[in-house]
Amino acid sequence: MPDNQWNTSLYDQKHAFVSEYGKSLVSLLDPQSGESILDLGCGTGHLAKTIAESGARVVGVDSSPSMIEAAHATYPDLEFSVADARDFSFSTPFDAVFSNAALHWIPEAEQVIQCITRTLKTGGRFVAEFGGKGNVASILEAVKQSLWEELHIKEEPDWYFPTIGEYASLLEKYGLAVQNALLYDRPTPLSEGEKGLQNWIRMFYERPFYDIPEDLKQRVFERTEEKLRDRLFRDGQWIADYRRLRIIAYKE
Repeated sequence: MPDNQWNTSLYDQKHAFVSEYGKSLVSLLDPQSGESILDLGCGTGHLAKTIAESGARVVGVDSSPSMIEAAHATYPDLEFSVADARDFSFSTPFDAVFSNAALHWIPEAEQVIQCITRTLKTGGRFVAEFGGKGNVASILEAVKQSLWEELHIKEEPDWYFPTIGEYASLLEKYGLAVQNALLYDRPTPLSEGEKGLQNWIRMFYERPFYDIPEDLKQRVFERTEEKLRDRLFRDGQWIADYRRLRIIAYKE
């Protein structure tokens, strides 16, 4: 997303599954009353609110000003601020750092992990889930092919989808002991029937389309749908081929 510009209304209305799936991650976090917890990449703040209901003090940070503005408006009693996950710090360390569906946006994983380590108390935990190796691979390949076939545009996604070994090694390198790591398939139904895949691309993979007129975008979208229909469209609904990496680690 150029300049971290997000359509927060579209995000909440059409892609509420991001927060819904994150609720099971909050259960793994197991926030306790009196703890201090950083929600890294908090988006519009829904999971920060869920964490706060445990009695923990939550600070939500996100690089998107529009996301933080929406979080403030929805949950004015919670603390939110704009911050870059590659370069942030706090004067007082946290009991836990939590992150859902955010870290795959940031290829500079080592910088992020160093900040997380500095932010945690000794013994503090890092609980996160984000796109892992193979995440939305079919969708990305179909968009790439369609852009080339329709418009002769070459596109290479710059997301970060690591393997378990790759990410666990980085965590250990910077003082985080991995207790649990799981890479799993999570087929994800998209809302609005036939429109589901286009809505997903417009929300999460709009970057290659910014300077393309709407009629040409539509040609690419339709070709992408043709390529994926046999694999990802079932019973009137698109199913995104998500694969997630879930991590629990502790600062040594």
